[in-house]
Amino acid sequence: MAGHRSSSAWPLAAACACLMVYASLHPFIGWEWPTNVESWWLLPLPKPRGVSQFDLVSNLMAYVPLGALLVAGLLRGGCRVWLAWVTAVVVSSGLSYTLETLQHLLPRRVPSIIDWSLNTAGAAIGAVLMLALHALGVLGHWQRWRERWLLRDRGAGLTLLLLWPFGLLFPPPLPFGLGHVLDRARDLLAEGLEGTPWEGWLDAAASASEPLAPGLELLGVAAGLLAPCLLAYTLTRPGPRRLVLLAGALLLGAAATTLSTALNFGPEHALTWLTPPVLPAIGVAGIVAVLLAWLPARVVAAVALLVISFGVALVNMAPGDAYYAASLQSWEQGRFIRFHGLSQWVGWLWPWATLAYLLGRVAARGE
Repeated sequence: MAGHRSSSAWPLAAACACLMVYASLHPFIGWEWPTNVESWWLLPLPKPRGVSQFDLVSNLMAYVPLGALLVAGLLRGGCRVWLAWVTAVVVSSGLSYTLETLQHLLPRRVPSIIDWSLNTAGAAIGAVLMLALHALGVLGHWQRWRERWLLRDRGAGLTLLLLWPFGLLFPPPLPFGLGHVLDRARDLLAEGLEGTPWEGWLDAAASASEPLAPGLELLGVAAGLLAPCLLAYTLTRPGPRRLVLLAGALLLGAAATTLSTALNFGPEHALTWLTPPVLPAIGVAGIVAVLLAWLPARVVAAVALLVISFGVALVNMAPGDAYYAASLQSWEQGRFIRFHGLSQWVGWLWPWATLAYLLGRVAARGE
């Protein structure tokens, strides 16, 4: 029955909630209980001075998606319209109030009743917008499109597909190359070995990274671009409809990468990511994706496991160049500091989460 079909609204709402937690509590260090303060003192939220227009707009807009997605999920589950709106606003407002209260314990953050009020208003606006779309029949059209195009119980896969361009906004060492975690893991391990007999072992054991050969760089870019295309194939039936998803993934990836480059180096350099190996890699990815468009979803999932594993291996072999280092520095300063962290985590973890999802699809009975 349709009521038992999974909804992508819930995992997307969870992703939005994680973004709110990250944006409100970053950098998650320096926790301390205020001295000579009773517990009840933390409950009231102060009214700060000198709130900028950027903070006002960002706090209002931040909770709009969360309110909309909560309403969509509740309506999808058969909830009454008025109850869906009230629940979405109360849950969003409760999350915002909890996070603002926790900011009392972070000296680098300032709790604000204005932020809480704007977050609540934003969630209410998002909920109203989703109810308007429901009244206009847009949600019904989406559901019918999803039933016609997508296989059953693909909410988690659709969520991963929608998160992919967000992960591209944090600059990867290779275009479309997500999952670059080896250097970070090595740094964390090196910190853990400080003061032990093994201190400096990683520095001595690690050899200087050599640039990837042009052929390997081409394959790494192609594998990174093939990953969302094959993931999209596992969500739908074999046939020409997959070619539409392929075109959408290619356009979305190019747009997200162009936006990321423009944010880092300015609009005049927005297309500098189109290096000589990239255009042939896009062509290779497109040709391979077209050839795989008529394979069963389970077979495509197995192929995607190999492609993503190969791509992650090449991404972690690729050294960061000067432009990559400069882009990291620009993201770790200024207004990107809260936003870039979640995008960075999505970029790190997306291939691994997708591998876990694809393993489940390959092992699923009746797939």
